[in-house]
Amino acid sequence: MFFLGKQVHVIGAATAGLVAAKRIAQRGIAVNVYDQKAVLGHPVRASGILSISGLSTLGVNYSSAITNTLYGANIHSATKTMRILSSKPIAHVLDRKRLNEVCRDEAEVAGASVTVGKRVSGAELERMRACGIVVGADGAVSTVAKHFSLGEINRMLITYKAEFNIQVPDRNVVDLFFDNGKYPGLFAWLCPNAQDLLEVGVGIDSTSGNAKRTFEAFLREPQISSIIGKNRPVSEGASVIPMTLRKRFVDGKRRIMLIGDAAGQVKPTTGGGIVFGGNGAIIAADTIHDYYEGTAKLDEYQKRFLGAYGLDLKLHSMINRLYSSLGTRGVGTMIEACNMLGVDKFLSIYGDMDRPSLVLRRFFLRSLA
Repeated sequence: MFFLGKQVHVIGAATAGLVAAKRIAQRGIAVNVYDQKAVLGHPVRASGILSISGLSTLGVNYSSAITNTLYGANIHSATKTMRILSSKPIAHVLDRKRLNEVCRDEAEVAGASVTVGKRVSGAELERMRACGIVVGADGAVSTVAKHFSLGEINRMLITYKAEFNIQVPDRNVVDLFFDNGKYPGLFAWLCPNAQDLLEVGVGIDSTSGNAKRTFEAFLREPQISSIIGKNRPVSEGASVIPMTLRKRFVDGKRRIMLIGDAAGQVKPTTGGGIVFGGNGAIIAADTIHDYYEGTAKLDEYQKRFLGAYGLDLKLHSMINRLYSSLGTRGVGTMIEACNMLGVDKFLSIYGDMDRPSLVLRRFFLRSLA
């Protein structure tokens, strides 16, 4: 049963916006979703590596979107490599367009209305706010955040990636290349999206240079050029990723909320945002329900999200700042030390891509034992 006269307008029909819409509709509240793209989820520029443990928290039947399963990673510096390999699958590679389609279908089954090819103007945002709640799920460069003056995201990443039709010899492992001289702020990567589809990409701090030129230089590296050969990309493009939480991502008085990349709910270590953004969407939806029930204020959304995930995002940020402070030699030394101390073996058994707080807890419990 829907709350009479109560409604929510979600701007942005990517994963976070659609997860929120589904949850809001399930809680008995009318919800409309709008996206300016004519085709849902196209083009998708972000990578689709998601931890299995994180995916399980979203309540989405994502099985039809799986294109590959990963068991580990090779972490490279200029001189050293650490291999983390689990006996169990730790992550899935997902077709992001298909994932968005699944999320849309689930949201519509729950009762949400989804409209694509619709650019929402500032005047329309004001009308929506006047009669309900506006949820911005419209990415790092959020129109909703800008219109309602919710401040800036202090740090951004620019990524550039391409897919190549190449037979992948080891389809269950992703390769990450750390070198702050070449890829400041993040890393470069090779990810087998499928048996015959290899994703190659780089991520750099937005103030550090041109991501496409950095990507082209990565392709010319001997180790990479020997793999790519003369193959041409079947798709390529850039994306903007937030690396810090927005200082304020809810304005209860004006009934404005931000979720996903619009709120900066992204891991600074990898630029991955679906798990944290999706859980932010669920928390936002539950807060909206409680608001209409009269048991909570909308401003509690930010407090609830930080209480659940603030520590993990801080730890991700600390790890990223530590890596970013190291030179090329320092990264190699750190990897060598991790190999000597058995960190690779520990992470193979107890690692968690999303929740470093759980990894620390397991480390201390194992030490005590």
